[in-house]
Amino acid sequence: MPTANSLVALLPATIPFVGPERLERENGGAFKARLGANECNFGCSPDAILAMDKAAREDVWKYSDPEAWELRQALAGHIGISMDELVVGPGIDNLLGLTVRIFSDTGDPIVTSAGAYPTFNYHVAGFGRRLVTVPYRDDKEDLDALAAVAERERAKIVYLSNPDNPMGTWWSGAAIEAFIDMLPDETLLILDEAYGELAPDGVRPSIDTGRRNVLRFRTFSKAYGLAGLRVGYLFGPADLCVHYHKVRDHFGVNVMAQQAAQAALADQKWLEQVSVQFEAARKHIAAVAAANGLVPLPSATNFVTIDCGRDGDYAMRVLKELNAREVFIRKPGAPGIDRCIRVSCGLPHELDYFEATLPEALKAAE
Repeated sequence: MPTANSLVALLPATIPFVGPERLERENGGAFKARLGANECNFGCSPDAILAMDKAAREDVWKYSDPEAWELRQALAGHIGISMDELVVGPGIDNLLGLTVRIFSDTGDPIVTSAGAYPTFNYHVAGFGRRLVTVPYRDDKEDLDALAAVAERERAKIVYLSNPDNPMGTWWSGAAIEAFIDMLPDETLLILDEAYGELAPDGVRPSIDTGRRNVLRFRTFSKAYGLAGLRVGYLFGPADLCVHYHKVRDHFGVNVMAQQAAQAALADQKWLEQVSVQFEAARKHIAAVAAANGLVPLPSATNFVTIDCGRDGDYAMRVLKELNAREVFIRKPGAPGIDRCIRVSCGLPHELDYFEATLPEALKAAE
């Protein structure tokens, strides 16, 4: 029978995240509080729903626009850049894989933080690159260490999320710009801004596609509430963006996704409303944590990371006890940050249920 190539043959048949759907199948029932996938439990813009309904009735028989012209035009106007400086794809995850493929070769060093977004590491391994990691410092990605390792390794790519997943912490835009200045000119920075719409003012650097080694990634999965449609985009120098059109899946962003994303982008009032709901949910989660003797970390995302005050084994027991009580959460996995659990912002009744079950889970985890 045919065989996989030597690289793929040696890779584990795993996915970066165990989905709540698998856990529900194993548990024999649905979670009462889905608080682990960093989704927008508040839903999406009503205008996006209308756009999806229209697309379902009139347009799904068509192939999608392979250039995503209207969505790219809207995004370019929203950001203040040219369309040639922007690439749309089926989620940031897909664009991360393309970026590794395009801007590095087999065996090249690629730098990230130990415990940062695991899907990026999945692509690094899948294309046979060499992952070099840097520990978190004070629950934040260590910019100085990342820059130093990138210089030492002559790294092809550095990955940084700001605000950060899984810790929820952030650096100022000025600190990010200083970090970019520290990187070698030939090192590409992937700046993942998936949570940027939820961050305080001044967290995202000013728009500057003149920085020749920076690509910034954003998504409609978080604040815009369209995670199930898979729409992400990146922007940066046109000379870098053009390479994506050589290898991307040109029909990867379907008709419904393109139209819904465009409608969601236009409804900034909905985004403002959802941001208020996220802030209220973060405060609720933090209050629950504090009431149970745990320490919530400051967050600029749609989740709150909670320091359980012990080691990773204890935090894992807490997670499993919550899952057993029909509360789905996740946790950081790397040493030093694995003492924490991570709770996504949910609807009030979901957070009420989390509040009621957390004391039981903590007691059972002892």
